[in-house]
Amino acid sequence: MDYGVEVEVADLTVDPQAQRTISEPRAQRIADHIVPEAIGLIMVSERDGKRFIVDGQHRKRACELAGISTVKAEIHYGLTQAQEAILFLIKNRESHKPRPIDEYHVGLTGGVALFVDTDRILKKHGLSLGSTSTNGVGAVSGVLRITDRFGADILDRTLSVAEGAWGRSTETWDGMLLGGIGQFLGRWGDLVDDDELAKKMLDLGTAVKWRAEVLSRSSRGGFNNSGTGSRVTEAYRLVATAWNKGRRAENRIEA
Repeated sequence: MDYGVEVEVADLTVDPQAQRTISEPRAQRIADHIVPEAIGLIMVSERDGKRFIVDGQHRKRACELAGISTVKAEIHYGLTQAQEAILFLIKNRESHKPRPIDEYHVGLTGGVALFVDTDRILKKHGLSLGSTSTNGVGAVSGVLRITDRFGADILDRTLSVAEGAWGRSTETWDGMLLGGIGQFLGRWGDLVDDDELAKKMLDLGTAVKWRAEVLSRSSRGGFNNSGTGSRVTEAYRLVATAWNKGRRAENRIEA
C-alpha cells in the first residue's frame, strides 16, 4: 500500500459492481466549493493494469468538473474485485452511507453472506430487488432486515406466504406487509403452517386492503407511531389476528 501518491485524475476508473451509483448533483456541489488542498486521499485499488476507485468517486468527478488534473491517492495492491467491494462497504458504513440498493449490489460483488443469501431467495421466487412491481420488491432495507434478523429460510417462507395469500402483484411485495409476515414467522414459525396462514390472511382481504388497514392503524397511533417500524408492527398484529381467528384462547399467538 502506498500513501500520498500523486495520480492523474484521468487514470482513475470506477468498477460499477464495486461502487455505488454516482450522483452528478453531489459531484457538482463538491466542485462548486472545491479546495484542491482539502480534497484528501482518494482510495484506489491497482489491479489488471488499471486504477479503480474504492472511495472517492464523487471527489474524482468533482475534480473533472473543476478542471483539476491530479489528486493524491492511497493505492492498494493485490485486492480482488470482491475485496474492493468489502473495503468500500467498510469505508462508507458511517459516512456518506450508500443507498440500500447500491449497498446491496456492492455487497453481492463482495460475497457478503447477508446479500448473497437474500439474492438467492429472491431469485428462487423470480423476484428482483430495487423497484416495486409484479416481479420486484422495492423495500430493500425491509427484505434485508428479515434475512438479517431471522435468516434466509424465514425470508423464503415470507415470500411464499405472501404469494400464497395474494398472488403476484405490486401490493403483494409491499415492504410493510412482508415485514409483518417475516416478523410473525421469525417469532412463531415453528408453530405455524404456512399454507393455512396464507389462506387465513386472504380471508381478511386483499393486499391492497391489508396495506390500507396497516396505514390506518399506524396513523391512528399518532405522530410517534407513523414510522416504518410501527407499520411493520401493525402488519405483524394483523398477521397474528388472521392466524388466531377461530382458535381457542389457549391456542392463540400473541398479537
